[in-house]
Formats: sequence, C-alpha cells, structure tokens
Amino acid sequence: MCGIVGYIGTKDASNVLLDGLKRLEYRGYDSAGIAAIDVGKNIEVRRSAGKLFNLEKKVHAHPVKGHIGIGHTRWATHGRPSEENAHPHVESGVAVVHNGIIENYLPLKEGLEKQGAVFKSETDTEILAHLISRQMKAGKALEDAVRETLKEIKGSYAIVVISKDEPDKIIGARMECPLVVGIGDGEGFIASDIPAILNRTRRMIFLEDGEIVTVTKDNIEVKTIDGKVVKKTHREIDWSPIMAEKGGYRHFMLKEIFEQARAVADTFRGRISEEGGNVILDDFRINEKDLQVVERFYLIACGTSWHAALVGKFLIEEFVKIPAEVDIGSEFRYRNPIADKKTLCIAISQSGETADTLAAIKEAKRKGSKIVSICNAIESSIARESDSVIYMHAGPEIGVASTKAFTTQLAALYLLSINIAVKLGSIKRETVKDLIQELVKLPKKIEAALSNEPKIEAIAKRYFHFRDFLYLGRGISYPVALEGALKLKEISYIHAEGYPAGEMKHGPIALIDENVPVVVLAPKDATYPKMLGNIEEAKARGGRVIAIVNEDDNEASKKADDVIIIPSASRHLSPILFTIPLQLLAYHIAVLKGTDVDQPRNLAKSVTVE
Repeated sequence: MCGIVGYIGTKDASNVLLDGLKRLEYRGYDSAGIAAIDVGKNIEVRRSAGKLFNLEKKVHAHPVKGHIGIGHTRWATHGRPSEENAHPHVESGVAVVHNGIIENYLPLKEGLEKQGAVFKSETDTEILAHLISRQMKAGKALEDAVRETLKEIKGSYAIVVISKDEPDKIIGARMECPLVVGIGDGEGFIASDIPAILNRTRRMIFLEDGEIVTVTKDNIEVKTIDGKVVKKTHREIDWSPIMAEKGGYRHFMLKEIFEQARAVADTFRGRISEEGGNVILDDFRINEKDLQVVERFYLIACGTSWHAALVGKFLIEEFVKIPAEVDIGSEFRYRNPIADKKTLCIAISQSGETADTLAAIKEAKRKGSKIVSICNAIESSIARESDSVIYMHAGPEIGVASTKAFTTQLAALYLLSINIAVKLGSIKRETVKDLIQELVKLPKKIEAALSNEPKIEAIAKRYFHFRDFLYLGRGISYPVALEGALKLKEISYIHAEGYPAGEMKHGPIALIDENVPVVVLAPKDATYPKMLGNIEEAKARGGRVIAIVNEDDNEASKKADDVIIIPSASRHLSPILFTIPLQLLAYHIAVLKGTDVDQPRNLAKSVTVE
C-alpha cells in the first residue's frame, strides 16, 4: 500500500523522490510528501493530501534544494487522509517515513506527552520521530538512536530516517514490511519496492526482518537490531518496468494471491489487543446505544463480496447471536425489505463504488437503518454514504478477479463480528482471546497454503481441458465453494457450479460422470463425515475428485484422485485458508487455456452501473 523512496547522491533529491513516488502510484495512496536536507543543512518538508500532482505543485512553487531526502505515499491507517497526517514526520531535525503499524503507539504517545512532547498529527508514525530525536539529544548517533527506538516498538515497519545533524546518511530498517536498497555510482537509494528505483539502478540488496541499513553515497552497511554486521550480496534485477510493477510475477492476479498473508496481517494489525482480549475498531463509530436495539443484520453485497457476506452471516450469528440475512445488492431494494432502526446493514464492496450495493444501502438508510461498510477504497461513494467504515488494508487490487480483497473482507468481518459481540456482551473475554490468537497465527498458515502452488499447477495440467466443474462445501465452507467456482468461471471461461454438498442428491448428482471433476472442500470440522459421504457418491458415478483437506486428514485424501493439503485452523478462519488453493487452481487452469488472466473478457473491476 504505502510507498517509500530515499536518495543520497549528487542529483537534486526532490526530482529523484518525486519520480520514484510516481512509479509506486499503482499501489494506491491518499496523501504524499517529501523531506530533504537543503544546502544550509535544514530539513525542508513538502506534503499534500490527494494525488501526487498536488505535491508536485508545492515542490515546484517552493523548491527544495538538496542531495539527500526521503519521500512517501500514504494509505491512511491511523488518522484521516490530510496534509498534517502525511509523511514525512519531523521532530527536532529528524524526519521519518514509515510503512506498517505501530501496535503500542498509544502508551508510547502518552508517555511522551507526559514528558512534554507535542504531537502535530493523528498518526502512529510521528511517535518514531519523537523517540529517535530524544535518543539523539541524549547523545546517541543516528543509527544507534534508530536501533534503540525500534527496541521499544511493537508492530510492523519499514522505516527510513534522515537527520540534519548527520546529513551524509540515510538509515533504514524493516520488520514484516519490505525494504530494498539500491546501489548506484556515487549514490544510494532505498525504497519499499523495486519499481521506485529500477530506472536508477539494477543492483539491489534486500533487507530481512530485524535488519538496519546505513546508506551513504559510497557505502552500504547492514546490521542486525543488536548491532552485528550482516554481509549482504547484491542482486542484479533484470525485470522490465511492467514486470517490476508485478513484482516479477507473470500476472497481477498471481502477485495479489501471494500478497494475501501480508494483506490479512495489515487488516488486523493495530486492531487487536492480545493481552486484553479485545478488538479495537476506531473507525466503527456506531455507539452501543444504537447497537443495543439491533434485532437483525443485513449483509449486502455483489459477486465475490456476496460470498464474503455469506461467511459473515455464520460469524455474526455465532458470535453476536442475532439473526443475519444476506442479500445480493441488486435484489435488496426490489423486495421492499423490512429495514428500520432495529436493523444494522453491513455493505461489503472492494471498490466502494458498486452501484447495486450503493443503491441498496441508500434504501436501507431511507428506512432508518444504520450502515456500516467494509471496503478497500478510502472516500469511495459507499464509504461516504455509510455511518461507519471498516477499511480492509488489502492495497490496490489490479487483477479484475478479486483475490486478496476477498480474504481481507473475511478478516474484516471476523474483527467486526467480535467487536460487536464484545460490546453487546454476547461473547466471553476468554473466548475473544482465543479467537485473536487464532487470527495472529493465520498469516503464517496462509504462507504454508501458498507453498502448494507447484502441486496445484501440476493438478491444473490434468484438468484444464474439462468443460464443467462442480464445487462442493458444507456450512461455512459452502460460500468458499461458490467463490472457487466463480474464480474458475471468471478467468478460464469454464462452466463451474458451487453447491452446498447436502444438496448434491437433490439434482446436481445427475451431472456427475467422468467428464465432470468435483472439487470438494473437506475441513476437519463437524461436517467432515458428511463430506466423506459426498466424495463416495461422486466416485461411485465415475467423478474425478480434487479434495482440499487439512494436514491431519486421514480419510478424504485416501478417497480422492488429487489432494491439496492446507494447515488446520479454527472453523471461523478456515474459509480464508481454503480459498487460497481454489484461487491458484483457477489461475493455473486459466494460464494453460491462454486467457487474459488479469482482464478477463466482458468483466470490469468495479461495476458502477446497475
């Protein structure tokens, strides 16, 4: 999402920074800024809300002359999109840009305020500028000041820092957020992603978690957070500019599938308290008085988001213990829905511009309902129409077929359901702690599920010539079966149907023969024995079964023709993990069929007309 660029050398830093930020625009952002050390060794800052041309106007009107600087494009997490909240943040001659989330920023901020610190923004990042400047005032060199500050930080970060007191270096560090260093001739670069600096140099060093780098014009030194020197070997990057935007992946869709561990983590970071057993949604502003009267939830969405809503129904009814109905946006307002102040409507849309969903929530509002939306686009139409917005932090999704937006929607629904349940007292605090622990473990499990890609590609080669597929799931896995079938339809143009497995004998079983592969979702939950029966029924009729199972499976995998094994998880989060192999299967089948994976025929990324 957010983008970072840093430069030190002999060129005009502001031009290099603006050019680098432009090359990261595809990532999405809501504000931007640069800071440079001028010839008088003062730090000059230019920031603006909105698009980069606003920042460019400021820089052209009030140039910054200097040869060292840092720049940033920001996607708001803490604090609204505004000039004050844009990076870089400066305190006492120290300028900082930051990607990620500082989870313990509130207690740190309170402690600093008691010591007299004055904050100028609503962001968590400004904490870093204050902490580093205090360390330097205490006599620490810049590198050591950054190191000591990071020991106080809990959360994720890629940070880049400059100081007017040491105007010959840039310090960078990373933890769970990417940071790359570029090696030039008499100049150095640092960035959050390769495209920002690929036109300047192809020699790059990639930092690992817990590493700190000092970049000067002529040297790069990497150390651990404990001060041990790390020997790094640079890589020669041979990507084209388009490949760079895709991170070296063949398609945006594949890149976005592999971004899901990061995207899900970004969605819950800063929103959970593991110790306190609570979900903190600062952007959920519907008060408890209004929640107390709610007797019914409506989840309203279209397409992939509708499948997320179906999962959300399970979560809300189990955690909150209030009935939830799911509506397709285009159907909602034509059935004269019963909606009033006792109804809370949850609108789900990646773009925030889905016309049918927007029309539906306007109708619900007209009837007196409160609206909370889950979307990925700040200041979108649905966000503006809502009483409250829960932003997924998926980052921009370029591929038309939704992948990381779907899984981050599920993560956001999980958080929202728990938050409401806590406020209404319908869930025990100990249960919440367990649910949060499961969520914290999820990104690593997503990575494990993604490691199946070579096997899934091999399976795709055996099945891409079939013309019909059947996807089966039960309970909370049924919406995932629908989503898997939709992905295959969207990008490979193969006919596929998702069905609740219990409905198999009520019609779909007539379709099964050796020409209709059956994709079966068989998590080890209460529905598992029933899914074993469905596999037997499909096999008895000549069907070829692709089973997706948990790592502790010992029965379904013996019955299926092909098996994909993924980590076990709680039933509430298993839909996210079971989605991953279905996305990869659809992707590789589409590639083998030679379709336009990122822009499939007849489809648009955002459906803005009814």
